Amino acid sequence: MSDPHPDNGGDFFAQFLDDYFAECDEHLTLVRRHLLALEEQVGRPDVDPALLDELFRSFHTLKGISAMVDLSEAERLAHHMESYLRALRQKEARPGVEGVETLMAATTVLERVITARRTGEAPPAIDTTVARLRALHSESAATAEQPAPLQTADASDTDAEHVRSPARPSGAAGGSEHARVWRFEFVPTPALSERGVNVNSIRARLQELGEILQATPHVRGDGGIVFEFVVATGFEESTFAGWHEDNLTYTPVEEATADTTEAATTNGRAALSSDTDEDSHPTQATPAASMLSPSNVVRVDLARLDELMRLIGALVTSRARLDESLKHLKRTVAPAEWRALQETSLAMSRQLRDLREGVMRVRMVQVGEIFERMRFVVRDLTRESGKEIRLELLGQETEIDKFLVERMTDPLLHLVRNAVSHGLETVEERAALGKPPEGKITLRAATSGDNVLIEIADDGRGIDAERVAARARERGLISGDERLDEAQLLELICAPGFSTRDEADRASGRGVGMDVVCSTVEELGGTLRLATEKGRGTRFTVGLPLTLAIAEALIASVGGQRFAFPQTVVREVIEVEASSVRVLENNEIVSYRGEVLPLVRLARLFDLEETTGDSFHVFVIGGGANAVGLVVDRAVGQREVVVRGLNDPLVKVAGVAGATDLGDGRVVLILDVAALKHSALGGRLAAGIGTAI
Repeated sequence: MSDPHPDNGGDFFAQFLDDYFAECDEHLTLVRRHLLALEEQVGRPDVDPALLDELFRSFHTLKGISAMVDLSEAERLAHHMESYLRALRQKEARPGVEGVETLMAATTVLERVITARRTGEAPPAIDTTVARLRALHSESAATAEQPAPLQTADASDTDAEHVRSPARPSGAAGGSEHARVWRFEFVPTPALSERGVNVNSIRARLQELGEILQATPHVRGDGGIVFEFVVATGFEESTFAGWHEDNLTYTPVEEATADTTEAATTNGRAALSSDTDEDSHPTQATPAASMLSPSNVVRVDLARLDELMRLIGALVTSRARLDESLKHLKRTVAPAEWRALQETSLAMSRQLRDLREGVMRVRMVQVGEIFERMRFVVRDLTRESGKEIRLELLGQETEIDKFLVERMTDPLLHLVRNAVSHGLETVEERAALGKPPEGKITLRAATSGDNVLIEIADDGRGIDAERVAARARERGLISGDERLDEAQLLELICAPGFSTRDEADRASGRGVGMDVVCSTVEELGGTLRLATEKGRGTRFTVGLPLTLAIAEALIASVGGQRFAFPQTVVREVIEVEASSVRVLENNEIVSYRGEVLPLVRLARLFDLEETTGDSFHVFVIGGGANAVGLVVDRAVGQREVVVRGLNDPLVKVAGVAGATDLGDGRVVLILDVAALKHSALGGRLAAGIGTAI
C-alpha cells in the first residue's frame, strides 16, 4: 500500500477519512449480521437473494470507498469477496460451509486492515486470505454451466477488476440504452459542508444519476483536494447542468465504448463500478443504498459533541451562579420583581436541561452495536471449544453514550469469553447433568433511571466458591475457612492475575481480564455485580451512567468543606445518633437494617477538623456484607454538576475523581467512592465500585 500521507490533503482529506471509517463501521456491522444469517441458510435449496444482494452491495461499497482513500489491501479483499458473492447471486455456486467460513475470516482481516489504517499501523498480510477467496471463485467458475461471457479471468497477481460490456441495461438511469460518459470534479469547501454538500452526498447524487465507473481523489498544488468521478448515464445534460453551484463541474467524455469502459474500470482506483448487468439499478431505492448517504442523517465528529457538552457545562455553572445571585436579590427587590426573575430563572433551567438532553440524544447509539459483535465471537469460540452454544440478545435498542460503547467493548468481550470457557459445560457434561446439550448465553440491556444495565448470563456450571477460596488461600489473598459471599467472590476473581485455570486457552486462563473489566467499569463510574449458583449458571450485571459529562450529585459538608458524591453510587442517606455508634477492634459500627454497618469518617481520611454533635449523616455505599457508611457532617442537598476531570498527575489525589463549581466561585471536589472505600478498608481486596455498589 502506498503511503497515504493524510496531512497532504489538508483538513478536507482528514474529514473524508473520518467519513470513510464511519461508513466502513456501518457496512462491517451489516456484513457481520448478514454473514451469520447466510450461515444459517447453508444447505438449503434456495438462499434468500435479498441477503446476497445486501452482502454484495456492502462489499461493493467497501471496495469503492477503500479505493478512494488508496487503501489497496481493503480494496483487494472486498473485490474478491464481491466476486464470490456475484457467483452466488448468479447461482454459479451454492453457499457452503467452506465458503461462508472464508467470507467470515476475510471480513475479520478486512476489519483489521481498516483498523490499521485508522491507527497508523502496518496492515496485516492478506495474501493467504486472498488466495482462499480466489480459490473459491475459481471453483465456482469451473463448475458453472455457462460462465459469464463478459468477465475476464482473474489470473494476474495485480488483481485487475472484472469488466463488463458498456451497454447500459434497460433499467439504467434515464431509460436510455446508450449511456454517455461524463467526468465530474467536486471541490469541497467549508461553506458547502455547512449546507450538507460533501463528497458523500455528491457520490450519492451521482449514483442516482448513473453508474460511477471511476472515483479518484487528487491533491492540488495548494494543498486542497478535488474528487474526480467518471460516470456513465443515460440522463440528458440538462439534468445536472445546474450543479456547478455546488462546486461540481463536468465535461463530456467520448461515447461509452468497450475500450473506454474497460480503461475506466480496470484503473486501480475504479471505485464503484458494477461487474454484471444486474448489479446496477440506480432507479431502485434499496436499503443498502439509502444507508450510504441518507438525506436526513449527518455524521458528527464525537470531539465536536464533547466541545458542545463542555459549553453546556459552562452554562450549567453560569446558571448555578445566577441562582446564588437571585438569593441575595430576594431581600433587596420588590416581591413582584423577584417572582418575575425567579420564573425566568426556572424557565432557563428547564430549557438548559432540555438542551443537555438533546445533545445527549445525539451522542446516543444503540447498545446492539456491541451485541452484534458478540455473535462473531461466540461463533468462533463455539467451533474452537466444541460446545453447543445459543446466544440470546435482548434490549439491543437500548441507547448509551457512544464513548461508553467504545470503552465497554473489550470488557463485555472478556465476560462473554469467560462464559464460554469457565461457565458452559461440554455437551457430554450437560447430558450427564440432565441439561439440554445446547448451552445458552444471554446478553440483555435495559435502562434504569439514569443508568443502563447490561447483563451477561449463562446457564452453565456456576462459580465454585470453594475452588476460588482454595486458590485464593494458595496466593495468600485470604486466610481462614470463612464462607465467601458473591461480593467477596467478585473481589477475588477481579484480583490481578487471579485464575482458577491450571492451563490457559485462547479464551481465558491467563489471570488477566477480570481485573481490567472491574477497573474499566470503575473508571466509567459504573457498577459490577455478580450472581451465581453452582450448577445453574452465572450472571454479571454492569451498570453504567448514561453520560460522564454532567451528573446528578449529592452535596455534603465535611469539616467545613463541601464535597460532591455521584448520586448513582449512594444507596441511601441516613441520620445516625452519635450515641448509637459502637467500637469493635478499632472500627466504628452502627446497626443498620438488622445488620452491622462499618463507618468511615471522611474528616479523618482527608485530615480535616472533626465536628462534634448529637447526630450526623451517613451515605450508605453498597449493600449486604459489603456495605460501608461514609460519615459526613450533614447532607446539603442535590445538585446537577459539571464533572471536570483532574488530569494533571501533580494534583491527582486518591479518592478524588474530579471537581465542579456550584456557582459561588468555590471549587467542590467530586469524590471517587471506590478509592475511598479501598483506602478506608486498609488495602483489603476490594473491587470498589466494581463490587460494592
